[in-house]
Amino acid sequence: MACMIFYSLKIVSLVLLSLLADLKVIHVHGGDTFDDNYLPKWGADHVIRNSPDQISLRMDQTSGSGFWSKEQYGSGFFEMRMKPPKGNSAGVVSTFYLMSDDEDRKVHDEIDFEFLGDVEGKLITLQTNVYANGEGNREQRFRLWFDPTEDFHFYSILWNHHQILFFVDSEPIRVFKNNKKIHVGYPTKAMRVEGSIWNGESWASHGLKVNWSCAPFDAVYDYFHIDGCPAHLKNCYSQDPKYFWNDPELYWSLTPEQWETINRIKTHWMNYDYCQDRKLWPTPPPECATQ
Repeated sequence: MACMIFYSLKIVSLVLLSLLADLKVIHVHGGDTFDDNYLPKWGADHVIRNSPDQISLRMDQTSGSGFWSKEQYGSGFFEMRMKPPKGNSAGVVSTFYLMSDDEDRKVHDEIDFEFLGDVEGKLITLQTNVYANGEGNREQRFRLWFDPTEDFHFYSILWNHHQILFFVDSEPIRVFKNNKKIHVGYPTKAMRVEGSIWNGESWASHGLKVNWSCAPFDAVYDYFHIDGCPAHLKNCYSQDPKYFWNDPELYWSLTPEQWETINRIKTHWMNYDYCQDRKLWPTPPPECATQ
């Protein structure tokens, strides 16, 4: 099977228009390079600097790779432009996510975007997930309305004390509410912003193995600005205007238009929802009735 590996060396100037549906907030950020806010985390020789504004994470038979932010954050609006590997990428997982530093994964917090590679000619799957104190199994998966390997797109996470919102190109695709009042875990630990590419053939490709004749696999990232509250400040739920994601009128709950968008995307583009998985959850988790 032919293997198509796409490399992009173009430096892109970015203007992000919008945020939440029908709430047109304009954020213009420039000048943030990878080295301003991030460091290689593992597989450093596979973290390839295409330019100050763009990197590729590479996976081959010797290693995958990953990066993480220099700071930990207690809340924020986190986004990345990325393009997963093209062609026959079955078994390859490329990611953008938040995760706490806990060495014991049984107690960690995490908020995930994960691209699950597939054979050439099939659209890859975007998986979202939420972990709180080590408990996950909150996956929702989507076949997007475009081929994410063809061009860069924005993937964004809004995280405050009331809700987590996942966006694709400013379209809200998922909400996870803080439902601690009904005993549902919610991420509250300090987390870093991370990206990675790794071999997930043991679970992510329906039994297909990575075709190493198609290696190397490159996931390309740019836009390295971070809107986040550094966790050491201890006031990350403040309604200070610089923490715009904590504004109670805009970001504590969804508008009717945003609910409509999420429900439309669920209807047309979602292909797995943990709330409907009776093998995993014979009784649906309590939050499923609220979101």
